[in-house]
Amino acid sequence: MTLPADDDALAAELGDIALAAAVPVMDIFAAGPQARLKPDASPVTEADVLSESIILARLAARFPDVPVVAEEASACGYQMRAAREFFLVDPLDGTREFLDRKDEFTVNIALVREGKPVAGAVYAPARNRLWIAGRKAFEMRATPGMALPVADLWHPVHIRASRGAALALVSRSHLLPEVHSFLARGPVADSVPMGSSLKFCIIASGEADMAPRFGPTMEWDTAAGDAVLRAAGGQTLGLDGHLLTYGHEVRGFRNGSFVAIGDAALAVTFGILPIH
Repeated sequence: MTLPADDDALAAELGDIALAAAVPVMDIFAAGPQARLKPDASPVTEADVLSESIILARLAARFPDVPVVAEEASACGYQMRAAREFFLVDPLDGTREFLDRKDEFTVNIALVREGKPVAGAVYAPARNRLWIAGRKAFEMRATPGMALPVADLWHPVHIRASRGAALALVSRSHLLPEVHSFLARGPVADSVPMGSSLKFCIIASGEADMAPRFGPTMEWDTAAGDAVLRAAGGQTLGLDGHLLTYGHEVRGFRNGSFVAIGDAALAVTFGILPIH
């Protein structure tokens, strides 16, 4: 079957899949997750594996002709291929937070088209918060395994205007000195540690202003949250001012350093000139 012509309709389908994938995630979270190390020394749990299997099965049933690049399949050695349109899947972003019994982990599914994340779903099941985005971004309350709420219960979200001093979200597990140096460039009211792609969505919902990230991330870590943030009026910029792009198969789907930001005026304040 072909992709819907309306990216908002696709986002709703991705949200529905994310709700289903979160069921084993929360079952294992409640029981007490155990981890093993992948070849890159990052942790993986049975929740990552089961969530991804549900997502891949449902994407294959609904959109069999659209390629998928997924974290755990990649870690197992499957050769992933980008295309003009392809899905990026992170079945459990924030595995360290998941293991530490924090509620900041997320299920992530995005569609990339011509290098841009044009539709996505980010679900934080321990918080019962689901964001979906196509042309617009919405948030809704939802519990794992339920059907997607009716459209009347979707709440539009939008970034907030700059208030001068920024509320910055910083990685809980990967906080490098470069982040502190970056934040020293401009006025910061506070910096709050937070895991996973949840940071993108908190900015999209107008609850924070920016999230700088230095050090390695993968495209599946960011694509769905980036889709939500862009649809809410924000952007994810490399340090050179260009929007983050996706489908870089030649570099193993790795991102460079970036800043997820709400009001574009803040980028200039912190020394980044957006280039679109």
